[in-house]
Amino acid sequence: MQINWIRMEDGTKEEFAYLMELEEKFNANLVDRVMAHLKMLDVDWGGYKINRYQHCLQSATRAYNDGADEEMVVAALLHDIGDMLAPYNHGELAAAILKPFVSERVHWIVANHCIFQGYYYNHYLGGDRYARDRFKESPWYDDCVYFCHTYDQVAFDPEYDTKPLEFFEPMMRRLFEGKSEHLELNLDPA
Repeated sequence: MQINWIRMEDGTKEEFAYLMELEEKFNANLVDRVMAHLKMLDVDWGGYKINRYQHCLQSATRAYNDGADEEMVVAALLHDIGDMLAPYNHGELAAAILKPFVSERVHWIVANHCIFQGYYYNHYLGGDRYARDRFKESPWYDDCVYFCHTYDQVAFDPEYDTKPLEFFEPMMRRLFEGKSEHLELNLDPA
């Protein structure tokens, strides 16, 4: 079956229900697509001792070893997933991917981690090391400082015992399957 319209305003309830059914089937392998995109970071960009893919795995491993909950471990795993497509605002892209599946706190941390991470290098590049301080009033300021200090800025060690993606896959599947907890649908009940 295929819909009969070319403008959404001409659609019927049955057609939209059918499209939602197809979309849900397609979304069933979202975790596989996210993992495939994460693996695209497994290239040498030069300069670093490890690449972004290894950095993401190491960040997640550090979060896991620190006793973080699965939501935070997966957030650490995916925090730089946007580096290839959105190099100047990759945190926002990663946060958008995670938003339906994580708490507002974790979403905020991932969205803002780039600004907080600048604490470690902005002053060397002519920027403001303390740019993160504009968020001092946020209830998650200290959490983001902790995330960057404990999971992100330290995760460039080629000798660190980093877990493989397969270790994190079940966590990702559990988190993404639990989407209803945080997902806001723009559906009109009438």
